[in-house]
Amino acid sequence: MAEKNLNELAPDLRRLYSKAVEAAQRENFDYATTLFCQVLQKEPGLFEARKALRAAQTARSAGASTGFFKKMMSNAGSSPQITKAKITLNKNPAEAMAIAEEVLNSDANNPFAHRIIVDAAHALDLPKTAVLSLETVVRLAPKDKALVIEFANAVAETGGNAAVAEKFLDDLIRSSPYDPDLVQAQKNLSAHKILDEGGYNALADGSGSFRDVLRNKEEAVSLEQEKRSQKTDDVAARLIEEYETRLITEPANLKLVRSLAELYTQKNNFPRALALYDRIKQSELGSDATLDRAIADTIVRQFDFQLAQLPPDATEQIAAITAEKLNFQMGETQKRVAKYPTDLALKFELGQLLFQTGKIAEAIAEFQKAQANPHKRIAAMSLLAQCFAKRGMNDSAVRTLQNAIKEKPAFDEEKKDLIYNLGCVFEKLGKPAEAIEQFLIIYESDVTYRDVGAKVDAHYAGQ
Repeated sequence: MAEKNLNELAPDLRRLYSKAVEAAQRENFDYATTLFCQVLQKEPGLFEARKALRAAQTARSAGASTGFFKKMMSNAGSSPQITKAKITLNKNPAEAMAIAEEVLNSDANNPFAHRIIVDAAHALDLPKTAVLSLETVVRLAPKDKALVIEFANAVAETGGNAAVAEKFLDDLIRSSPYDPDLVQAQKNLSAHKILDEGGYNALADGSGSFRDVLRNKEEAVSLEQEKRSQKTDDVAARLIEEYETRLITEPANLKLVRSLAELYTQKNNFPRALALYDRIKQSELGSDATLDRAIADTIVRQFDFQLAQLPPDATEQIAAITAEKLNFQMGETQKRVAKYPTDLALKFELGQLLFQTGKIAEAIAEFQKAQANPHKRIAAMSLLAQCFAKRGMNDSAVRTLQNAIKEKPAFDEEKKDLIYNLGCVFEKLGKPAEAIEQFLIIYESDVTYRDVGAKVDAHYAGQ
């Protein structure tokens, strides 16, 4: 099912839509919502009707915004219908969407109803409809990282209000400046904005021209190539040449400077990359936290590149550069943790470095704090258990690993690692039966994982 415009609507439905619009203009929102819902039941893909319905629902809810009446409407229209819509969603997404719209007629900001509409819209291939509800829910929960990223990515992929999505991302990035998921979502949005400014969206709604699009075609192609996380050498070289040429006429284009620095980093030209980053650092945008992270990452890559050039037998040089790299990472991370004390992803990063340097007590403190970050929780628990094990606190390690395994439903590499480590701790505790039970869980699905095969074989050979 594709989204449709008014020109594709049957005459009888177009008349019904016009009556709904007239009712909304007269502020007869009860009647307007009823008519819009009738139109959408027959044509769920008519986005103009969906958008107009949402405006009418909002106005209707505002009119019943106080007292007992609103409470009764919300309670009566939500729980049973939401349950019914959830049950219907997989079998008949269009019907689930219609039920959710009935809930929104009484409670325009019901997040459960909007979530159903988003999921149903994805199933029906109605991307604009999904974005419309996502925007409403994000406004209700602007600090929900996963939701903001979902909204931003939906806007980047299908179109929508990029400025709004960008604002919500910027707000989150200010509090978590080093979050790679947020930064990547921000990059995706920039691609959508270029396409929008280049005339593609205007062309879609008939207000633009192919001349507008062709004028920006080369820039759009470059941007699409720039979005790739790892560019091929020939594409990177071409982009460097193009950007250096543009930089002569656009010396104040700091976004261009940063893109060029990233390309030079990829090509292992670290002096040029760091010089370009320093150019941004000296500008009015020099206090950007993501810039500090980019500079630190570039220096770490420079250390890694130096190590890769050394022969395996250059043990002294390898040890010296490795120590220098670790000291640099520790210092930079400690500075950032001090500057952004509430960033739990940074605390996890610091914990990893402390663990590597053998500062186990300090690492435990950082991993315990990092557990509060839902995106780092399992990894933090895994390393926390390893810290306990290194200190001989094997009972604490067992409990921590068991809790992490319970919270990890998917049987992926991370879960295998948790189960394997639990088996190893049981071995240290002198509990071979409990240990082999863990190793067998992995063995039954992946006999090649680490030395699980050898451990299981040795166990049965001993019997």
